[in-house]
Amino acid sequence: MRYEKGRKDASRQRIMDVATERFRSDGIAASGLAGIMGEAGLTNGAFYPHFPSKAALVRESVATALEVQATQIQELLAAGGLSMAIDAYLSAEHRDNPGKGCASAALLPEIAREPADTRQVYAEHLLKLVRQVAAELTPDARNPEDVAFGVFATLIGTLELSRAVNGTELSDRILEAGAVAAKALLQPRENDKPQERKTS
Repeated sequence: MRYEKGRKDASRQRIMDVATERFRSDGIAASGLAGIMGEAGLTNGAFYPHFPSKAALVRESVATALEVQATQIQELLAAGGLSMAIDAYLSAEHRDNPGKGCASAALLPEIAREPADTRQVYAEHLLKLVRQVAAELTPDARNPEDVAFGVFATLIGTLELSRAVNGTELSDRILEAGAVAAKALLQPRENDKPQERKTS
């Protein structure tokens, strides 16, 4: 029984590993179960003992990808702060490897069409990522979570644009411009700074 359970767990993990990468590289709709199972070295019939549907696999794959991303962001923040995290996100390496990268930049239009429970799972993990960034902002930042949402929107949109024109000179230019814009959002605006009390 121990062997059987271990083998089942290993098979499930192989399915997850393949699906998580395939969804990000090829898209959810374009990634059929037959292809995922074949790449995992399993038969089509072996899918359903692990997942009740493709939608369930998508939901868990998205959650797993975002959990991994949260760990990666935390490591970057610890090593070099928000500036390093922005540079790593908007790197040519990240742009050129969507299968290993940000699930949001790869899948947002498709996630928006997924069932409500998948979108809820995505929302919960997105908020966790946003709070990681918000916690790194300066103490005098007003509405740090709103600022962090702006940073994420800038990063994701920049990466999507750069991938859309990859192979042209615009792609690197977009990455550089997006990094400048994201870092600018981290700077407190004049009306966010504490006002000095006037003395009479």
